Amino acid sequence: MRPWLASLVVFVTSGAVLVLEILAGRLLAPYVGVTLQTFTAIIGVVLAGIAIGTWLGGVLADRFDPRRLVAPSIVLGGALAILAVPVIRVLGSGQPSGPAAAVVLATLAFFLPSAVLSSTHPFVVKLQLRDLDATGHVVGRLSAIGTAGSLVGTFVTGFVLVAAFPTTPTIVVIGGSLVVGGLALWWHLGRPRDGGATLVSAGVAVAAIGLALVADGPCETETEYFCARVEVDDERSTGRTLWLDTLQHSYVDLDDPTYLRFSYVQLLGDLADTMAPPGEPLDVVHIGGGGFTFPRYVDATRPGSDNLVLELDDGIVELAQDQLGLRLSPSLRAVTGDARVNLRDVPDDSADLVVGDAFGGEAVPWHLTTVELTRDVQRVLRDDGIYAVNVIDHPPLGFARAEVATLAAVFEHVAVIGPADRVAGEVGGNLVLLASDAPLPLDALLAANRARGDDDVAVSGPDAIADWIGGADVLTDEHAPVDQLLTPQA
Repeated sequence: MRPWLASLVVFVTSGAVLVLEILAGRLLAPYVGVTLQTFTAIIGVVLAGIAIGTWLGGVLADRFDPRRLVAPSIVLGGALAILAVPVIRVLGSGQPSGPAAAVVLATLAFFLPSAVLSSTHPFVVKLQLRDLDATGHVVGRLSAIGTAGSLVGTFVTGFVLVAAFPTTPTIVVIGGSLVVGGLALWWHLGRPRDGGATLVSAGVAVAAIGLALVADGPCETETEYFCARVEVDDERSTGRTLWLDTLQHSYVDLDDPTYLRFSYVQLLGDLADTMAPPGEPLDVVHIGGGGFTFPRYVDATRPGSDNLVLELDDGIVELAQDQLGLRLSPSLRAVTGDARVNLRDVPDDSADLVVGDAFGGEAVPWHLTTVELTRDVQRVLRDDGIYAVNVIDHPPLGFARAEVATLAAVFEHVAVIGPADRVAGEVGGNLVLLASDAPLPLDALLAANRARGDDDVAVSGPDAIADWIGGADVLTDEHAPVDQLLTPQA
């Protein structure tokens, strides 16, 4: 094998493995969520595949003619890459979320393609070695080229492919290109003996493409960050529910923006109504947009309000405009990109209310939970402004307690509001956390809550908050293990 061709094989197969590693997160997210554990499982499985594939490839290269192995491994690796799509589609829907499910699905779908594609490297090295005195040069050059392929695969996927193309067609094209390239290499090498393995692998690829194309996924719309779909409410013709990955994220009524279905959004509505007389405008910064339920509510009930929505994903904004009744205007604006970065541009003392309602799966993105972010929120708020944060947690409420500790490290007044059994840590669900440098309107808020027929309770006051926090640590940019606190390990 000529050096340029050997370099090309190593470059392409290494790049393909990293493309699959990044796209694996997109495939798994609708079934197991977007958490640190999900990406840890994917990275660990792919690295295991690379290690075992390289080792076994070296063993096979010493026992058989590598000219007979390199092309079949590329073709089979491409076929297995395509097969990962139907494997996830079929098995993912029956899996519970969590770290174990992420490891199982990642192993079943991505271990074999990573291992088979990585086995080509020792085959190519063996074909390049002609002089023991040049071993270091050959191995070093091919290793560097393989790393370069991995880098290109990483950058192209993260910066271009994910944003420009849906995940399934991208994987099919990548896998199909490997199959075609492997067949071309097999022909170029003079169709070595035992070509049946190459042709059988190509047949597997054709079958995998068919399965990938017919296996329905849960995504109605695939944005740059989320697998999204909108469901029509069978009991309310104008009602729509927005799902992002595994989470029922928002509910909106197309004709009535004042209709609030979820209890935590109703509580936010109560908060707005207790902060100012009915109809009086409020300046609100929303960290996270989703279905834009609460921004639409404020815009409809308080004309003249300034609603600034910091939404990560411009695809979600487009979806909200197309299917969820969102109409942007000078009084309801959306700025896309990372909310923490964009919050820096919000003027000091410019908001009456900041609402934190951003999620990746059930977890608030960790960098939106820290004391540093909280201080920036405090900068944006007026002296009597309120920071309201929606969180999801489960017993023993490790994340919620740490987030309250973080709020209490910055603001003078802090409260936890929710159903009594959730606040007590007996069941999981949404809690609304409030923080301000001025006294919180808790009596009026709970009175409005009871008037709606709910029976939420509040934990407030320095002593009660300290007892509720327990020994939870303040979250910082240096240490904010949100996913681990949300999903404690035995």
